Amino acid sequence: MAALSGGQFKAVLYILMNILSGTCIVFANKLVLSVYQFHFVYALTLIHTVTTMVGMWTFASVGMYQQKGLKALQILPLAAAFVGYIVFWNLSLQLNSVGFYQLSKILIAPAIILIEAVWFKKVPTRLELAAVALLCIGVTLATVSDSEIAANLPGLLMSGLAIWTTSIYQIWAGSKQKEYQVSSMQLMDNYCPYAAGLLCFLVPMFEPLGIQTPLVKQQEVTLLSFPYTPVIVGAIALTAVLGLLVSLSTFLVIGATSSLTYNVMGHLKTVIILAGGFVLFDEKMPAKKLGGVLLALVGIVWYSGLKMQKASSPPAQQPGRGGPKAAQESEPLVGSKEKKMQATA
Repeated sequence: MAALSGGQFKAVLYILMNILSGTCIVFANKLVLSVYQFHFVYALTLIHTVTTMVGMWTFASVGMYQQKGLKALQILPLAAAFVGYIVFWNLSLQLNSVGFYQLSKILIAPAIILIEAVWFKKVPTRLELAAVALLCIGVTLATVSDSEIAANLPGLLMSGLAIWTTSIYQIWAGSKQKEYQVSSMQLMDNYCPYAAGLLCFLVPMFEPLGIQTPLVKQQEVTLLSFPYTPVIVGAIALTAVLGLLVSLSTFLVIGATSSLTYNVMGHLKTVIILAGGFVLFDEKMPAKKLGGVLLALVGIVWYSGLKMQKASSPPAQQPGRGGPKAAQESEPLVGSKEKKMQATA
């Protein structure tokens, strides 16, 4: 086996960093939202975003990257997609089991395929469609086997919105890097302030601060009256640091490999998180659900393998075939933050 080059070694480190931080943040968020009953999703997302923003400024100050300003209209759509996907995934995590939350993330890959086919006329091959069909069958089997999910329509809605916004975010994250000629870290540096601004507007509108508003009625427990303890504050701080690491490693992975590699890597996290949900949160893992999960993973790995094989083949000229390569980064990956993606978890 040939030794890894410097670039390949860095890519492996980025992937390991993303797997570790991405797995830990799911359980840390579940602990904060469900166990400690900190149900302020918008506020938690704002804390994560501000932490990421400060972290990026710190990285720039020590010379890790050079800041490059972009216009507001260039970056606002990406910032909105970033906020949307994190909020919707946190709501999904709060309303659903950990297993269904992560299974929903598997559908990001087929969602990207659908968006590219409709918007950019980029149609998959028959084998790719077969692999995606296998994936969807597996997800269906796993979902139907979870009785908590079958009756949770709000959770299903939040997962659907999360899948949509994540797909848009990942496509834009890659295309905007190329369009504006910026690195992953430069793109994060630009959209974090706008994302934080959007969240500062949303928090008082939709979450109880302790003051009654037309949209938020007075509740017994509010953001200001919440019984904070050193343990809870520490858990929230931990999720914020993990959020920074997830965001940074996502962009690094996408930049060093591709969005496709990022999705494949996400399936390893799926296995770890499903096992963790079973061990840590007493979530059921019947044989039907386990079989569905395995079938879904086979489908996504098959699809990813087909795309990798195509990427490693000599490029064939296909006139008139447009559309952004939302996951290739031999050509910088589709946008670094996690190609980035998100997440959140």
